[in-house]
Amino acid sequence: MDAACTVEQDEIRRAVREAVTKRRTSDDVRSAVRTPAGYDPGLWDTLTGRLGLAGLALPEGYGGVGCGPVELALASEELGRALVPSPLFATAVLAAPLLLRLGTPEQRAAWLPRVAAGDLTAALAVPGPALATAFGLTGGNGGPWAGGGRAGGVQAAAAADGSWRLYGQADQVLGGHSADLLLVAAHTGGYARPRTLLFLVRGDAVGLTRVRVPTLDETRPQARLELRHVPARLLGDDDGEAVLRALAEAGDSVAAVLAAEAVGAAGEALARTVGHAKEREQFGRPIGSFQAVKHRLADVHAAVQAARSAAYYAAWAAGSAPGERAGGPALARALEALRQAASEAVQLHGGIGFTWEHDAHLFLKRAAGDELLFGPVHRLRAHAAERAGLFACGDGDGVGAGAGADGK
Repeated sequence: MDAACTVEQDEIRRAVREAVTKRRTSDDVRSAVRTPAGYDPGLWDTLTGRLGLAGLALPEGYGGVGCGPVELALASEELGRALVPSPLFATAVLAAPLLLRLGTPEQRAAWLPRVAAGDLTAALAVPGPALATAFGLTGGNGGPWAGGGRAGGVQAAAAADGSWRLYGQADQVLGGHSADLLLVAAHTGGYARPRTLLFLVRGDAVGLTRVRVPTLDETRPQARLELRHVPARLLGDDDGEAVLRALAEAGDSVAAVLAAEAVGAAGEALARTVGHAKEREQFGRPIGSFQAVKHRLADVHAAVQAARSAAYYAAWAAGSAPGERAGGPALARALEALRQAASEAVQLHGGIGFTWEHDAHLFLKRAAGDELLFGPVHRLRAHAAERAGLFACGDGDGVGAGAGADGK
């Protein structure tokens, strides 16, 4: 691995930072998340139309740029620095790789060019808080997280004419309230041939109800999807094992990109805290001159730098050495660094830092929200240790191994 960025990678970072700098104030963020879409459409047009971020990691044959996880991680780090609310993560990181891996040639040709152009947003819908489980980050993804034939989750039934209908509910769907295309994980086959498959559902499908739900982190809008015999198309072939493998393989890239985004947020939280410590005076001198404050900020700086290194390596490994499976540990370290940076930001800003309206709480909510969706940290590390064979009872890769939603 060459740790130095190429000229093209530096240009991607610079262009994204320049685009979001004009809209990075807390007022801009709060205004964007309170729109019906949950993000700034003008900024989204800039990110996709001028910079091509939605197709950054898609092949050129589908209108993409032809880059990989490293470039997507660098762009996401800059978006995380500004806490930009956008459908990029849900579309380009969660949904598009699955369309590319599992879709038929006709499905890829129909949807991926629109994703790359920014004309179409997508979202991955899994039942309940099961994103980390579905991607195999906190345990094997072979369990009943999509419904398992029991009540709850989403069930799929095939009609006599070969079409499919979906019935059930999916909560906490990132970007699901406004996505044009939904990839819905559903259980089918009953007890005779149980399997989890992915289905394509249009955002305006008959029988689909989408409700935006309140979230701790408003910069990641979520929705509850209610499906009542909704018409759907099977993504790819009727192969449950292939779906589980694709999810597990995509999980490493998801974790690496999310880790880079968390590192960007942690670095910005630290920079704002350092700036405050240089200006805020106590006993006639800046609080940043006190040794105790210096030590605390130095600890955060070390944590952020270590997390950045881990995130960059994980992004490189996801594209060049997928067998490394470095995404989970990198995400654990990045989430921990963000939580530490946000907590210190609240405390070292003093009385104003404890007010709910202060910017420090935007970072604190992002830290808590991401860990709720993709953690917790100790589970990410425990599963990585099992895969590495550090525990005698480890189940290896865990894909299709029958591990339940609790990762045991």
